[in-house]
Amino acid sequence: MTYLNFEQSIKELDHEIANAKIKADTNEVASLQNSLDLEIKKVYENLSDYQKLQLARHPDRPYALDYIRLILRDYYEIHGDRHFRDDGAMVCYIGYIGERKVIIIGEQKGRGTTNKLKRNFGMPHPEGYRKALRVAKMAEKFNLPILFLIDTPGAYPGIGAEERGQSEAIARNLIEFVGLKTKTVSIVIGEGGSGGALAIGVSDRFAMMRYSVFSVISPEGCAAILWNDPKKLEAATKAMKITSEYLKEFDLIDDIIDEPLVGGHRDKLAAAEALGKYFLTELETLDKMSEDDRLQARYDRLMTFGAFEERV
Repeated sequence: MTYLNFEQSIKELDHEIANAKIKADTNEVASLQNSLDLEIKKVYENLSDYQKLQLARHPDRPYALDYIRLILRDYYEIHGDRHFRDDGAMVCYIGYIGERKVIIIGEQKGRGTTNKLKRNFGMPHPEGYRKALRVAKMAEKFNLPILFLIDTPGAYPGIGAEERGQSEAIARNLIEFVGLKTKTVSIVIGEGGSGGALAIGVSDRFAMMRYSVFSVISPEGCAAILWNDPKKLEAATKAMKITSEYLKEFDLIDDIIDEPLVGGHRDKLAAAEALGKYFLTELETLDKMSEDDRLQARYDRLMTFGAFEERV
């Protein structure tokens, strides 16, 4: 377990509980566990925006493949964009959640040096977005609902990616997903960075996990542009209002998924159960709508973004 700076008091109690278990002192374990529960509540109910950003990037936080393996059964991975190559930063699976056959398309960051390089740190190339579009079109053909799992610092900005049409691939997805006839739900599970997140974020329902963030640029990029000072990172995070609570307040997302108070990184199973339940519940709601009504509602919701009222 990796502990962040503000989790040090929790770390100490965890170690004390581990030592008490070794001694088989059940009374001390119970007492320390009660203290830990109180400390967790104290710490996590008073998080700053920057601390929530740290949680969104926590190395132990469940990634797309973690959720896929926890909620999807009889799954099979779908590879390649049929044009250039298979992008490891974008993963696509078909399988069952409960009794529903579904498609899951997600961005995967990877753990450990080798896997991070394989997944390009969760930054898809254009072929990743083209793979997502190919699989989404397959889902549309067979009328399978799609769950998009967003978790990326942004689309890969390398020269090769630009040469192969990075911006066009993202724009193509935005156009195509607006009119996609199958039911779609997008969930930010960690970081939702700029166009890299938007490319799989056009859907019937858009939600965020409690400790996820969604932004047009990274706080580091914002601090560099506005103040040319990396020490302004916390100020930039607060000013950008990128946490799930702000996004919900501004009606830019539909829902906040209530992952465990202690965070998905400490209870992956509970986080996965909350995500899976939300997806199935929203599918039931979408099932009751006609295709025309659902597509119109999707379009109307998207057209409200950025709307403002000018006052003299």
